[in-house]
Amino acid sequence: MTGSPLPETFADEAYRPRLHFSAPDTWINDPNGLVYADGLYHLFYQNNPYGTDHANMSWGHAVSTDLHHWEHRPLAILCDNDEQIFSGSVVLDETNSSGFGDPGTAPLVAIYTSDYADTSPHQGIQAQSLAYSNDGGQTWTKYSHNPVLSRDSPNFRDPKVFRYKSGSGDYWVMIAVEAAERKAVLYRSEDLKHWTLLSEFQPSRTVGKIWECPDLFPLQVDGDPADTKWVLILSLEREEGEGGSAGVYIIGDFDGVTFTPQTKDLNVAGEATPVFGWLDHGRDYYAAVSFSNTPGDRRIMIGWMNNWDYARSLPTSPWRGSMALPREISLHTDNGRMILRQQVVDGLEPAGPPVALGRQDITHGVHALTQNVQELRADCNTEPCLIQATLAPGSSQEFGLILRQGQDEGTWVGYDIQREQLIVDRTASGRAGFSPLFPSRETAPVKLAGDRLRLQIYLDAASIEVFAQNGQATVTEQIFPSPSSTALSLYSIDGTAQLIGLTITPLKETLTSQTGDRPTKEESPVG
Repeated sequence: MTGSPLPETFADEAYRPRLHFSAPDTWINDPNGLVYADGLYHLFYQNNPYGTDHANMSWGHAVSTDLHHWEHRPLAILCDNDEQIFSGSVVLDETNSSGFGDPGTAPLVAIYTSDYADTSPHQGIQAQSLAYSNDGGQTWTKYSHNPVLSRDSPNFRDPKVFRYKSGSGDYWVMIAVEAAERKAVLYRSEDLKHWTLLSEFQPSRTVGKIWECPDLFPLQVDGDPADTKWVLILSLEREEGEGGSAGVYIIGDFDGVTFTPQTKDLNVAGEATPVFGWLDHGRDYYAAVSFSNTPGDRRIMIGWMNNWDYARSLPTSPWRGSMALPREISLHTDNGRMILRQQVVDGLEPAGPPVALGRQDITHGVHALTQNVQELRADCNTEPCLIQATLAPGSSQEFGLILRQGQDEGTWVGYDIQREQLIVDRTASGRAGFSPLFPSRETAPVKLAGDRLRLQIYLDAASIEVFAQNGQATVTEQIFPSPSSTALSLYSIDGTAQLIGLTITPLKETLTSQTGDRPTKEESPVG
């Protein structure tokens, strides 16, 4: 990696992620503009370059060759007195359809939401604007005729743009949302500057009270090129008391004009309703969007590991907010229905040999989980690690693992036999007094496979990402345990369960390097 290293205290800061991307000393939220170009994955993100609260929204920037080791780049697109730079996307304009490219250059073009101030010429609305770069994203120029698309709406935002190709030609498609109306809108353009409406998607049965950060892309079903479906991703804010931020997906078809969802039984009004699936069953996976232009057309997604219920109150310093690990997603059939499967992309390196739990616990035989709690002879300490476990229910009603366990602390990852549910309980996970909405017990529908539960758990300084049954269900949660809470235990309730095998792999920290200085408010905006 290039660039200056972060201060020596970086790895010692309480709760600083060791595997997950975070800003050195500022606020971040939604990932933006995910694109692969010239050998680099670009991560742009919502950033307050002046502090650790949600304000002064601008686009931060980082790059990676492997999606795990990130190098901070100078701020990309800076807010000004007229507009904040809200979420959006970046495309590699290979044919220079926009005309922004220098001779022989395919420009990177950012399509973002201008959140206009009440004192600006576009008083109080949100509209879509452009910025472009001819040096690989190092510097950006705002288009002089912004905005390029307005609906005179205060809640029209979060454009995701992609190239749609068909037998009759190809063109740019934008999907954005009217957030308060819970409506997705699709537009077409030949040059990224002029847009015409294609269609709107607003089902009769909706979820959430606000829609944000849409994404729309094709996936092969079970890897079959002859069978392709389109997946619509929506991030939403749920009704008060229902868990705050979340993401859903809807599977359907897209013909270049209209997205048509799969539907289920007619509702009481005689209308077909779309089938919604939870993108992640935890509290801390939001605003997830996928990369454009990835090699081999892999569909790789990154989400903000946070929740608007308590995002402004997290007990972290001098930064606030981080990203979930990048995930490759695929579409599969399971018992007659289609589901998304998610797996962390390869590239995390072991820090050393697995922690020894005893040969039987790792690779041989069966270890009985009697009732109550049994501490294992190993832990991750406070270092990041991957825990891979296979368990069987036996005669128990609930069984599983307790992570980062200490006096009166622990995060429970288990399985409810009767309800066929994965459980992640962080009600006693550690520090939680910063918000009454933080303690939670989440569940995800999961069926045993061959009477087995298989878990992959990525444990970082202040988070867990749980992948059950090869990524058929995921639960992402922040936790803030005491430094002394490092034990790992097994538990079983109302009967005896079995641990078939368990491996702990310490993971090498992916500390981020940085270039460029934080701007001051006196500096002029980019472009």
